[in-house]
Amino acid sequence: MRPIPRFIFASRWLQLPLYIGLIAAQCVYVFHFWVELVHLLEAAFGNQTALQALVTSIGYKANSIVPALNETIIMLVVLALIDVVMISNLLIMVIVGGYETFVSRMDLDGHPDQPEWLSHVNASVLKVKLATAIIGISSIHLLKTFINAANYEDKVLIAQTVIHITFLLSAMAIAYTDRLMSYSAPSAHE
Repeated sequence: MRPIPRFIFASRWLQLPLYIGLIAAQCVYVFHFWVELVHLLEAAFGNQTALQALVTSIGYKANSIVPALNETIIMLVVLALIDVVMISNLLIMVIVGGYETFVSRMDLDGHPDQPEWLSHVNASVLKVKLATAIIGISSIHLLKTFINAANYEDKVLIAQTVIHITFLLSAMAIAYTDRLMSYSAPSAHE
């Protein structure tokens, strides 16, 4: 390769620090998950400090101090934990799929832990997977909001619903466009 094209092609490695940064962000999510899980377990055994930490973290508002763990608080905390897991899954898709698509092959062929989706990942597949993951995260967030709806203004509920519908329509448009493009692309066997 000539020097300029080689330089331009090598510039893809500038994305590596971005993926390392996302791995650091995922470490923060893992830490947050365990803190919330420990608070939930401690609150289940009657620890008032842990219970108040949970109440604060989920945005649950009560007129007085919550005396004990209740079903609503448990549900909101579990949904928050699921939300963290789904965001972590999204991070993995972006890190692994993005690295594989835009930086360098990982050479995982035959590895027993290779994700099934990685064998056919490309920018288009990655966009659709990310869009569906964002819809899942938005769904969990919206469910948390509606379970705790008494603590939100109507305009917040409406705005979150509109945002979720926008995500849904955007994902459908991306998937439809991807499908149209895959049908119009010439086959390798023609």
